[in-house]
Amino acid sequence: MNNPEELQHFLDVLLKESNFTRAAKELYISQPYLTQLIGRIEKKLGTKIINRDERPYTLTPAGLIYYQYLENVSYNKQQLGRKLEAYTHPDQQIIKIGILESLGTYLLPEILPQFLQENPNVKIQLFENFPRENERRLLNGELDCYIGQTPEALDSSLDVVAGGEERYYVVISPASPYYQAGKFILNSDELDLKEVLQEPLVLSSPGSAIRHQVNGLFQRLRLEKNIVMESNSIITATNLAIHGVGITISSASIIRRMEQTPINLLPLDRKLMDVVFFITSKSGEKSPALENLISIFPKTHLQAKIG
Repeated sequence: MNNPEELQHFLDVLLKESNFTRAAKELYISQPYLTQLIGRIEKKLGTKIINRDERPYTLTPAGLIYYQYLENVSYNKQQLGRKLEAYTHPDQQIIKIGILESLGTYLLPEILPQFLQENPNVKIQLFENFPRENERRLLNGELDCYIGQTPEALDSSLDVVAGGEERYYVVISPASPYYQAGKFILNSDELDLKEVLQEPLVLSSPGSAIRHQVNGLFQRLRLEKNIVMESNSIITATNLAIHGVGITISSASIIRRMEQTPINLLPLDRKLMDVVFFITSKSGEKSPALENLISIFPKTHLQAKIG
């Protein structure tokens, strides 16, 4: 067997069951076949990859290296397939889109279904990275376009099309002394923003678009940040704030997807913190498919609201 993904799955099940007979049954193969397969791998590598002396089974140090090797082979195989698609499917137009994951969960479902329906010969490849990495890859020709927010800081050589905006809120859980029971969206002047923002904070990591704006907000208000936790995902940061780890600043598109729970939302003045969505591409001639995608973007009237 040479399929790295299937080998990984076999190892996952074997480690979970810690028993060859039960693992083989779950995998719909015979126990002798599974035992022989692991034996052949270990003979080829010249070392044990699974510690069978104790329950639960664990990977040996060599087994961990082998497992990571399988992950790398699987990833590289997928990347090779992506890079070859333009040649293996010459009748298919490919658009490589860079986007921040948390932003993509909201924007892409609003844009892509209509676009793909109208452009059935187009295939989308997504590359989910932080904004600066997406911009770098776009400038280097590794992406066809990049979808983000707050276009003011983009390289001036790029073509930018704006389309929609959304509101930001301070998320206050019942664990905060500023929480007001029986209310959901507060009036913007109902609390002193500077006082609230001195509470412990849960924020997205440096490098994210929202963190860049949050940093600017604190500089404008001349406040120091009391950060208790950071996450690469604004979704995680928002959920942690909702459950009382600290307060956070999050967007309407993120908050409205969270489970209903008692929280207060303090709206931020748009003059302090505002978001404009954009799609950007390199200047010059573009494929018809990319031109179509860019033309659709401002027509979707993206407006993330709560209430």
